Amino acid sequence: MNVDLTLVFLGLLVFSAHLFFSVYNRKKIPDVLFLIIVGLLLGPVFKLVNVDSFGVSGPVFVAITLVVILFEGGTSLSINVMRSSWKSTMSLTMICFFISMLLVAGVGMIFDMSLLSSLTLGAILGGTSSAVVIPLVKILDIGEESRTVLVLESAATDVLCIVFTLAFMHAMQMGSLNVGAIVGNILSSFVLAGLLGFAAALVWSRIITQIRKLQNSIFTTPAFVFVIYGIANLLGYSGAIAALVFGITMANITTIKNKFLLKVMGGQGHLLNRTEMIFFGEIVFLLKTFFFVYIGISIKFSDMRSILAGLMITFILFFGRIVIARFFSPKSANSFDKMIISLMIPKGLAAAVLAGMPLAAGLPGGEFIQNVTYSVVLFSITWVSVLILLVDKSRFVRHAFEKVLGGKVDSVDSIFMHDVERNGDLSVVDKDAPAYEDRTAYGFLQEQEREQRREKEEAKEEFVEAVMEYHQDEVEAAKSSADSPSEKDSKSH
Repeated sequence: MNVDLTLVFLGLLVFSAHLFFSVYNRKKIPDVLFLIIVGLLLGPVFKLVNVDSFGVSGPVFVAITLVVILFEGGTSLSINVMRSSWKSTMSLTMICFFISMLLVAGVGMIFDMSLLSSLTLGAILGGTSSAVVIPLVKILDIGEESRTVLVLESAATDVLCIVFTLAFMHAMQMGSLNVGAIVGNILSSFVLAGLLGFAAALVWSRIITQIRKLQNSIFTTPAFVFVIYGIANLLGYSGAIAALVFGITMANITTIKNKFLLKVMGGQGHLLNRTEMIFFGEIVFLLKTFFFVYIGISIKFSDMRSILAGLMITFILFFGRIVIARFFSPKSANSFDKMIISLMIPKGLAAAVLAGMPLAAGLPGGEFIQNVTYSVVLFSITWVSVLILLVDKSRFVRHAFEKVLGGKVDSVDSIFMHDVERNGDLSVVDKDAPAYEDRTAYGFLQEQEREQRREKEEAKEEFVEAVMEYHQDEVEAAKSSADSPSEKDSKSH
């Protein structure tokens, strides 16, 4: 391909990605769907680009995407929020993941896959996509607990997908399914990699203020994450989990009160600042843009078995999710919340990244796993997009969900949040408060700044009151002295 044309295409792709995101905000059609379609047009349809053209850069790009996405996803998790809704989150997450994994594995065995290959495919497709779910639930008019659970589920299932996929791949390489070894591998991979990521975050929190004094240092945090990822993999741990825990710790570093840990950090920890979070968001946006185009290019319509398997898996996951949403949704969830929960089956970045690992490792059935996963990513995102629009526009569809899920769905003109029109003007309470509680590190930084402003205003008021009280006697004495000459004059007259 001509270099000049390639540069023109990359520039236009970035502009198009912003356009797609704008369409997503207005029409509620996920932008990743448009990006996959662009890849489909470039690859399978017009055959302008072949996935083999990327050569060794493909796996490197996949690894970089995985590291950055997991780190940035970790910064969206709050320890306090996880504590308050961990029961609802864990029940929905664990039940949905394992049932989804078994359903997908069953379809895999129908297509003559081995048990371990089927379980690997199930582990890859057992979660939901943070890149699709999180932006979508933020604009849907559902309960706060349901929204929080869906956000946390999408982040937590990424971890489960990674851990179980790596465990089943290890079992395939060993040639046998040893449950004890898998459990031990999962525990050691999670615990040791988590400890490495946690310790690295403590160290980085201590030196980050000094690093910021260097010129052009904004990329040093992602670079440090790459180092942690590589070291963890070299030691035989999960670099992906180390990157995720590093992000979680950095987002919650100010909540650490342990004296020993504070001594290790050299005092109170330092959060990532607003500029860094904006920069990481831009990196994720670019990686997501190119990666979903890469997925579209990689889909092979010539493999009808993988296309058929992808369709079957998408619909089986959807019907299974309906059952799960009815019986295992949060207690505070009404029928409308359950309906939204039942729709959240999109597969995305984590699944697409993991899909290439079995093939890269030379495991049997690796190509079929990759092709099926890419098909499910395409079909599941398309299916969710269509259903969201139908639920919003058609009361018949909402009533159909009502009968299946039980209860009564409120008759509303739109299922999306309209802050002033439907929820009132939230700026009356706090002009800086968002329409929903932002769970990202950037959101926590804003919350912290608002709290600091409130504390400064309260401290100023207390200081003024203290000064007035302290000088009250002097003020009264000055008043009495000011009145005394007039009294003397009156006496003289």
